[in-house]
Amino acid sequence: MASFNKVILLGNLTRDPALSFLPSQTAVCEFGLAVNRKWKDKDGQAREDVMFIDCRAYGKSAETLNQYVKKGAPLLVEGRLQFDTWEAKDGTKHNKHRVMVEQFQFVGGKDDAKAAPKPATSPTVAPPADAPPVDDDIPF
Repeated sequence: MASFNKVILLGNLTRDPALSFLPSQTAVCEFGLAVNRKWKDKDGQAREDVMFIDCRAYGKSAETLNQYVKKGAPLLVEGRLQFDTWEAKDGTKHNKHRVMVEQFQFVGGKDDAKAAPKPATSPTVAPPADAPPVDDDIPF
């Protein structure tokens, strides 16, 4: 029997990412994502539905997400669904689905760029005085 488990979501973080480390020193980043759906009902009234989804990323992805995104930031995530079950201290059983992030992409515009830290830039280096002139007339 064939199976396929792939999730692609575009939403906004509901809280700042939480970074922790496994005993193996692998980084783990957990965050929530809010995904909205807007539509008009049969009476023409605008309606909106919001889904809150827990997400988890590992390794370098976890460290990058923790460094560059914060609550409210838009983010596109791609991953797979995982079903977690656990028993609370009081003996009640709990379960939920979570997205295990395999890839992500920063999404945003001009306003979002102000919130993110700026990457370091390398200084401009002037060519040596005896260097041949640069031909800017490249045919391709």
